[in-house]
Amino acid sequence: MEIKSYQNQAEMLLKEYLLADSFIPYTSVICGICACKMVYDLTQFFSTVYFKSYPSLSKVQRTEWSNRSISTVHAIYITVLSLYFVFWSNLYSDHQYAGLITFRSSALSTFTLGVSVGYFLADLGMIIWFYPSLGGMEYVIHHLLSGAAVAYSMLTGEGQLYTFMVLISETTTPGINLRWYLDTAGMKKSKAYLINGVVIFVAWLVARILLFMYLFYHVYLHYDQVKQLHSYGLFLIFVVPLVLAVMNLMWFGKIIRGLKKTLAKRQ
Repeated sequence: MEIKSYQNQAEMLLKEYLLADSFIPYTSVICGICACKMVYDLTQFFSTVYFKSYPSLSKVQRTEWSNRSISTVHAIYITVLSLYFVFWSNLYSDHQYAGLITFRSSALSTFTLGVSVGYFLADLGMIIWFYPSLGGMEYVIHHLLSGAAVAYSMLTGEGQLYTFMVLISETTTPGINLRWYLDTAGMKKSKAYLINGVVIFVAWLVARILLFMYLFYHVYLHYDQVKQLHSYGLFLIFVVPLVLAVMNLMWFGKIIRGLKKTLAKRQ
């Protein structure tokens, strides 16, 4: 009976406070940060047990090894849910609901974005703490812009559709992290490394070039709704994706050059 009483109290706390509409943003951000910590610790534990080369890595390499594990898990999580909201959910459909699509949100969409904000905060903190070992200034700018845009969309409910469109670009992250793992493991000349390069090229083209073109086209088609956003929302919809698109093009150029170099060595 006593255990049942505690269980009922826990369920009441969860429903009335942690998952109440006003608490969802804060609960989700905390969940995101805690999830990052959990993945980091589990990665260290399993890597020590199952990867013989892991203990021989430098301290910075071991940190980056675990950090990339966090970004991989987040990328899978946010890509799956973003694809669901953009292409399969009726939440942002032009025909299913009344009202402007730029102001639509739900408890699940807000919670999803909050977990992502938690990740960006945790990862940005690690990048700054170990700067520049985990990434240069371009990574700091990327995380600041992305984190600010996602946080605003989470807190206000504005422009969540376009936020999810941009977050689909995280689908390229697992491939990039795998490339680093293969390189660190000394498998740069393996067939897996070559296949990985081709997959990154295709994924980047689709998720970070073509998808951004679709985003801008979607904004153009729904401009009458987009222009009713608040000024900060307009800034995040027009400026942030544009800056990220330019950075994506710059990185895409590096990917092309790297792929050409890899293919040339195999001829």
